[in-house]
Formats: sequence, C-alpha cells, structure tokens
Amino acid sequence: MVDIYASHPKKKEKEESVQENVPSLKETDLRQTKNPFSAFAVHPRAICFEGQEKKEEVILLLRKHWITNLGWLILAVLFFFAPLILPFFPLIAFLPSNFQFMAIVLWYLLLTAFIFEQFLSWYFNVYLVTDRKIVDIDFHNLLYKEIATAELDKIQDVTYKMGGVIRTLFGYGDVFIQTAGTEPNFDFLAVPRPSQVVPFIRGLKAKREQKLFKGRL
Repeated sequence: MVDIYASHPKKKEKEESVQENVPSLKETDLRQTKNPFSAFAVHPRAICFEGQEKKEEVILLLRKHWITNLGWLILAVLFFFAPLILPFFPLIAFLPSNFQFMAIVLWYLLLTAFIFEQFLSWYFNVYLVTDRKIVDIDFHNLLYKEIATAELDKIQDVTYKMGGVIRTLFGYGDVFIQTAGTEPNFDFLAVPRPSQVVPFIRGLKAKREQKLFKGRL
C-alpha cells in the first residue's frame, strides 16, 4: 500500500522540518482495518458522516476501548441468570403460572433492549480523524445525535492522559484537543493507544497547514 505520508522526491529537502511531525504510527498500522468492531480503525471501510466534504478521507476511527464495556456485560450476565433464583426467592409466586411465564419473558425482553442500547451507544459514539478535520459523534439514541467538528489547522494543542493500572495494562486513555477561537474543544475518552493518536493528529495538522500554505502561494 502506498505510504500516504511519503513526500514527493523533489520536495524531500523542503519538507524535512515537516517530516519531524509526521504521524508515528508503524507502517503495519497504516493498513486498512477490516474489523468493523475495531476501536482503533485505520482507513475504515464505508465510513461517512454528515458534513463530510467531497474527497475528504476518514483516516482514523476511534471508539472507547472494548474493556470499557465489561461493566455492563457483567451486569447483563447477572440479569440473564437472575430468573434462576426465583425458586429460592418467590417474588412472583403469587401470580398465576401464565403470568409468571409472561413476567419472565418481559424480563428477558427488557434485558435484550438494555444490551442492544449499550452496544449501540458504544458502536456509534465515535471519534473520526480525517485529512481535513476531527469529528466527534455523540450518539444518544436512535433519534438524537450530536456532531462536532473542527478543522485541523484550528488545533492548538493535543495531549493525552493515561493513568491507573487498568488503563496502563490495556493501553487506553483520554486524548484532549484544544482548538482556537470559538471552535469546540474535544475529549476523546478511553480510546486505545493515545500515545500514538496524539502525534498522529499533530502530524496531520502539520501536513494540512503546509497544504493550505502552499495553496495561498
């Protein structure tokens, strides 16, 4: 695959200072991520968003690390086996047998809705980094979502925080992006490999600024 960050041979000397800020992802990381459930996807397939410009390319898609789902998954497993304790705690024993059966069916329907909602919240709350901007998509429910964007050249500072045993062990943390003027600030929370995301965004910012500068000449 062609290295999207490689400089043109004739421009190599002129761009040496810019190359210091080129994204630090390894060469193998530049390959297209085929897993649709990945929390760290490079060149994700068939990704588009509202307000996407013509020929704008999504380079990086981030979701919260999969380990952040562990809490509700454990809760879902406990709720799944909860009806098994009814013989020991006859909470609905006063109901006729048919109503008891319907109550259990209703319980599992509510559990299914809970699991579905939690999964959708994780899957569709994403952070996108394109060759022109960063995008924060907050998916609240099937009827409501928020999309915030900021141009790469408006970014002032990019930092990250990764503390604690669990975060260090699984390699995820928070990325904070400060923008200029009235542009919103962005918090990429609990994303994988923040130590690589930060220089990656900085490199894209430098590349974008160089392109805009040349366009004005």
